[in-house]
Amino acid sequence: MTLPAPDVAAAHRLWGQYRSARPSVARDVGLPPVEYFGDSPALADELLRLVASGRKRATATLAIEFALDDQLLPRIGDHWVACDGSGSPRLVLRSTALRVGTIGSADESFARDEAEDDGSLAAWLDSHGAYWQRIAAAGGFEFTEDSEIVFEHFEVVWGLDGYPSEDRT
Repeated sequence: MTLPAPDVAAAHRLWGQYRSARPSVARDVGLPPVEYFGDSPALADELLRLVASGRKRATATLAIEFALDDQLLPRIGDHWVACDGSGSPRLVLRSTALRVGTIGSADESFARDEAEDDGSLAAWLDSHGAYWQRIAAAGGFEFTEDSEIVFEHFEVVWGLDGYPSEDRT
C-alpha cells in the first residue's frame, strides 16, 4: 500500500504551534519538508513510534531522493515534519548531525541510533539495502554500493496527538 499525501494544512498548524512556542525560529521560514519514514503506512507508523519513544535518533536517505523531490540536502539545524502512515503530521524534528557517504560507510553506532531491527550493523545493511532497492525500482533509478546516502541524526523538538506533547529542546 502506498503512502497517502500528507495533510499539509495540519502540518502548517503543527509548524505554527512550534514557531509560536519558539520565538527563536525565524519568522520568514515557511513550512519545512513534510515527510514520512519508510515507504508504506505500516512502516511509517512503526518508525515514527520508535522516534516518539526516543529510541530512533537517526535516519538515512538516498541523496538522489532529495533531488527527485526538488529539495536541497538538509543542513544542521533544519527542521522537518514527520507524518504517521495516514498522512497526519505528528512530530517536528531538527537535524543535529549530517554526513554523506555510501552504504559501506555505515557503522555500528549509526545502526544503533537508527534503532531498527535488532540495532546491529548487519541487520541495518540487509534491511536498508533491500529498502533502497525498492525505492530505486519505484523511482526508476539504480541503487548501487556507490550511491550517495545522507546519514542524519535528529532530535524531536515538538509533538502532537499521542506523541510527545512537550517541547524537548
